[in-house]
Amino acid sequence: MKLLPCRAVNPSKALVLAAGKGTRMGSLTRELPKPLLPLNGRPILRHVLDRLRAAGVREIGVVTGYLGDQVRACLSDYPLPLTFHVQRELNGTARAVLAGRSFCGTDPFLLTFGDILCAPSAYRGIAHLLEPPAEAVLGVKFAADPAPGAAVYEENGHVTRIVEKPPPGTSTTNWNSAGVYAFTSRIFAELERVPLSPRGEYEITSAIAQLLEANHHVRMYEIKGRWMDVGRPEDLPQAESLTFDPPDEP
Repeated sequence: MKLLPCRAVNPSKALVLAAGKGTRMGSLTRELPKPLLPLNGRPILRHVLDRLRAAGVREIGVVTGYLGDQVRACLSDYPLPLTFHVQRELNGTARAVLAGRSFCGTDPFLLTFGDILCAPSAYRGIAHLLEPPAEAVLGVKFAADPAPGAAVYEENGHVTRIVEKPPPGTSTTNWNSAGVYAFTSRIFAELERVPLSPRGEYEITSAIAQLLEANHHVRMYEIKGRWMDVGRPEDLPQAESLTFDPPDEP
């Protein structure tokens, strides 16, 4: 039997999670949601959307929660079709993605957060790897210790294990989940049955672990260019010192 070549699906939809309270930002997010904190004079979230648009994304869903009306107002004039979806209870990233299920439908999609900055080339690279038989692609960054995030184990570019917030010094991998993904719609079945984590939340990491346990293919993409998780007040000056305009890189 002749095997036909696999074809990348290259999602043109992206779901952006912008629902959290941003408690690590302290008083900065008391009256302003974290994705709207200014970076070089513009909200972080608009930087994220601009880079998705430069990568070829044509439809974006935004999941809101904390001070969501401000997010909607900020994006009212955005030059791409946007849909907004509300996470009623802020109980974890898995439930946030489920809030955007109607937007994604059965289409493949990119997923990221409203405070993760990277170049369009990273989105394109991740999207390109979402081809059969892969059901998911994880963007990763090299880290001395992935303890603050999620440790990703791999063999030949295929993810074999993922551990959310491992104890410091226990990981035998240097790959840290970068908070940028591509998924097929299969992920929603896993998200629906994610259990409550030891941290008291329903987490995307658990859904990915379930994909692996069911022997589904999950690939890894190393983000080599600019990337930053803007999570704490001290991150803002560093983010502003980086050159984010123009939004793409060679």
